[in-house]
Amino acid sequence: MGAAANLDAVELAKFDGLAHQYWDGAGPLHTLHSLNPVRTAFVAARIGLAGARVADVGCGGGLLCESLAMQGAQVTGIDLSPTMISVAQLHAIDMTLTIDYRIQSAAALAAEAPAAFDAVCCMELAEHVPDPAALMAELARLLRPGGSLFISTINRTPQSFFGAIVAAEYLLGLVPRGTHEYARLIRPAELARAARAAGLELRELAGLDYNPFTRRAHLGTRVDINYLAQFSLPALTAVRA
Repeated sequence: MGAAANLDAVELAKFDGLAHQYWDGAGPLHTLHSLNPVRTAFVAARIGLAGARVADVGCGGGLLCESLAMQGAQVTGIDLSPTMISVAQLHAIDMTLTIDYRIQSAAALAAEAPAAFDAVCCMELAEHVPDPAALMAELARLLRPGGSLFISTINRTPQSFFGAIVAAEYLLGLVPRGTHEYARLIRPAELARAARAAGLELRELAGLDYNPFTRRAHLGTRVDINYLAQFSLPALTAVRA
């Protein structure tokens, strides 16, 4: 795997055990299927995907990767779960999509291909790693100057404790129990601070609202539970002679 992974083995095992149900739209990860079109549209509205080199870090079974590839992006999907990558590869074959899937960490990909991507996506991963700030630095190293980083994660607020943990995991069964730990959730200010330390600039912050009864998601203005963020790596400035 190359460079050391920013990895929590317990967190990895949680998702590894769900790999066989990843593409079941009515299964335990059905909420991802509802959120994916909104996330894809958020990315597509802010960069030109046709021909763009895009990395999806923590790609799981490939839901976002496939959506981006269908819009013309050249996608590299990485995950540290061999089972998830196998699921992603098999589904891409079924869909006749060409996606470069790898069992690889963000640090290893950044060491192999620094500044190689027009955009990097990292959805619902930052709250599952031991060091989110280190993850942000790794993601920044993947971007070419002028490139964009798209992050989706969960705020650490009383609203998110009830909505994303108590209600989503224990009352409504929207995601498997134990998926999230409140102490690991990330406030937007914390994410922005880690981004600045990595040389990134915050471009946009949006709420990601989900109705558990209609199973529909949409962008909103409230970021107290789920939110999406776009960061950019400043473009190189030409030096005049």
